[in-house]
Amino acid sequence: MSRVCEVCGKGKVSGFKVSHSNRHNKRTWLPNIRRVKVIVNGTPKRIRVCTRCLRSGKVERAL
Repeated sequence: MSRVCEVCGKGKVSGFKVSHSNRHNKRTWLPNIRRVKVIVNGTPKRIRVCTRCLRSGKVERAL
């Protein structure tokens, strides 16, 4: 399953986990994705949306 927001396109980001002793280990950050049912052109459809878009109301404006 893809972990990408269908409204804003937010996806996986990679970087380093840095310890107190300054050791670097690769890690990834995933967006907080939820499956929501929205009405698109009069028909209900399930889309994957990040919680930031849900909270700000971008889902209604984008579709």
